[in-house]
Amino acid sequence: MVDLFLNRILVENNWDQDELNTEREIIGILENRILMLFFASADCVRCQEFVPVLNDFFKRLKDPAYIEYPKLLALIYISLDQSEEQQERFLKELHKKVLFLAFEDPYRKELQTMFKVKDVPTVLVLRPDGSVLSPNAVQDICRFGSECFRNWQESADLVERSFMLNEEFDKLNLRSATDPVRRIKYKTEDDKRRKRWWKLWGKGKAANEEEEEKDAALDQKREEGDKGTWRRR
Repeated sequence: MVDLFLNRILVENNWDQDELNTEREIIGILENRILMLFFASADCVRCQEFVPVLNDFFKRLKDPAYIEYPKLLALIYISLDQSEEQQERFLKELHKKVLFLAFEDPYRKELQTMFKVKDVPTVLVLRPDGSVLSPNAVQDICRFGSECFRNWQESADLVERSFMLNEEFDKLNLRSATDPVRRIKYKTEDDKRRKRWWKLWGKGKAANEEEEEKDAALDQKREEGDKGTWRRR
């Protein structure tokens, strides 16, 4: 799916209309995502009526408070407008995180032909591998809202790669950020145990020494008693 837009310039629908024109930028914003291609034009009444619905749909699915992985979705507006002024006017109605192709880019028409888009509005939904998941999801979005994204996600077998470890990491002895704290805690506990053991050992040693001294004193008294008895004899 990323291959569709490599060597192309995608523009962000923000105030500055930032251009994404490097392979790294295109891959970064489209890889491992469900992609919606929104074919529409400003002079289409149905398109204008659908825009608020699409904006609400897209806004919810890009909100981390609403969906677990908001980065798994991208929306590109494929303008079928007759003039750049029409396209600019229509873009002002669309969500600021929508991407689009510049009006002078002929690739807009190529995509229309490639996917045989004959009616507007059309929301073509693509899996991350570029295969078509839905030829036109306009009715699904209107009827089911953001719930239909869950079906797309299951059908696309989408994986959130930011939670996957690189194979190289398997060889590393990974530790969490709390390990130093735990080590200090465990070290402290070990020290306490050592101190308790040392005290007990010390007490035991002292007690043994005291017993040995008592035994030695008794032995000495016995020896002296035996000597006294022998002398009397």
